[in-house]
Amino acid sequence: MSDINEQKKLASELAAKLWAMANELRGTMEAYEFKNYILGLIFYKHLSDKTEAFLIEAFEHDEMTYEEAWEDEELKEELADDMLESLGFVLEPKYLFPNVIKMVNADTFTIDYMEEIIASITESTIGRDSEEDFKGLFEDMDLKSSKLGRELKQRGKLIGRILKQIDSISFEMGGTDVDILGTAYITLIGNFASTAGKKGGEFYTPTNMSKLVARLATVGLTDVLSAFDCACGSGSLLLQVGQFAKVRKYYGQEKVSSTYNLARMNMILHDIPYQNFNIINVDTLENDKEFEDEKFTVQVANPPYSTKWSADPKFMEDERYSPYGKLAPSSKADFAFVQHMIHHMDEGDSRIAVLLPHGVLFRGAAEEKIRKYIIKDLNYLDAVIGLPANCFQGTSIPVCCLVFKKERNGNSDNIFFIDASKEFVPGKAMNYINDEHIDKIVNAYTKREDIDKYCYKAYMDEIEKYDYNLNIPRYVDTFEEEEAVDIAANKQKLAELEAKEKVALDKVNSFLAELGL
Repeated sequence: MSDINEQKKLASELAAKLWAMANELRGTMEAYEFKNYILGLIFYKHLSDKTEAFLIEAFEHDEMTYEEAWEDEELKEELADDMLESLGFVLEPKYLFPNVIKMVNADTFTIDYMEEIIASITESTIGRDSEEDFKGLFEDMDLKSSKLGRELKQRGKLIGRILKQIDSISFEMGGTDVDILGTAYITLIGNFASTAGKKGGEFYTPTNMSKLVARLATVGLTDVLSAFDCACGSGSLLLQVGQFAKVRKYYGQEKVSSTYNLARMNMILHDIPYQNFNIINVDTLENDKEFEDEKFTVQVANPPYSTKWSADPKFMEDERYSPYGKLAPSSKADFAFVQHMIHHMDEGDSRIAVLLPHGVLFRGAAEEKIRKYIIKDLNYLDAVIGLPANCFQGTSIPVCCLVFKKERNGNSDNIFFIDASKEFVPGKAMNYINDEHIDKIVNAYTKREDIDKYCYKAYMDEIEKYDYNLNIPRYVDTFEEEEAVDIAANKQKLAELEAKEKVALDKVNSFLAELGL
């Protein structure tokens, strides 16, 4: 087994151990509710590990311990500044994970102490560049909740048990090619999403779908100045972009505050320096003030399908929507997300890969006008890819991936269609695509050559002929001819069977007559 495969195996094993721990400890609490405690405490352990790694380097040539340095006011101030510059936060000696575990083992750990640790981490960032990245980061880990126990002592016991279980699992995986803890963390988020039904789809895109979208968005790129997801959920899709190109800075918008916190944790846990990401908590479609002047190289997204939005007439003055002459309908915001993303495309070779319901391909009225403007006036739509049904949490509908490019590289006279709807592995609860399916889609997209019943290059005159309706079966003929039926032969066979039936029936009647029946 290759080193990378071995590391992926370790990540899978780590995720399985963490998931087993979550199920063992959650008691009567729903897994979806318990996720904030498990993910939050794993994140705290990660911050402690990062602090210890920093200290090993800081004290490499000194015999002094962290505790001793912290007692010296001058050294303490210098050390805190270095930690804030490098890590973005400070974790005092007494709050390091191993010291807390000692308290758990000595039965002196309390829920109040855990709250003290969290407050200390957050307060250490106030007035620093990392303040916004840590502000409210742990607020969904409600340590006062009666679901942890009616009494303070019970809550402390449960949190202590979680900490002890986390301590029993080895996280020693530095220097590997695969981000093992980060990969395990995303797998764990996926496990929690699968138990949350429709809610799970709000914060998680299945890993292989994320991989497909990221690969389509980065074809031919090795260096990405900025990557952006306008509905970033837990940040897992955004982080996938970094698996296929070097990303200088990550940007994200997320409406749900608890999911926004999860996205920031996910970034830090994947060792993305706080200076290299900017995730904000905002209703993307209604308020773009903070990012209104930002332009991005690569954009990926899996926005909520056909969600409602205000479609307030005032947005006809918003430069994200005004060029189209129409707003997306209030009952279906799909094109509003597309318009938002197109507005944020950088000059040059900027791209978008976005997952959307098939309705965007053919629905009429305002959506038809927006679709026509994108194709005819902007000419940014590069590919339409139909994906299998039942591949996402909370919905069984088939989804498509639209790829937009500002620089069409000689393809401005066509749009490439792929029908990958039959390319999947069936599962019990959901279907999924594997690496072979992803390779097939990406290779077809890259080559842009017709393959019978799979992909087709449609030129603009053909698309215009269909009134800019992009319904995939119009372009990719997947009809399978049935074998011709030989009516004469079937009639002959039927006659022979009827004759045999008559002989058998005559025999039965003869036997019955002999028996006097």
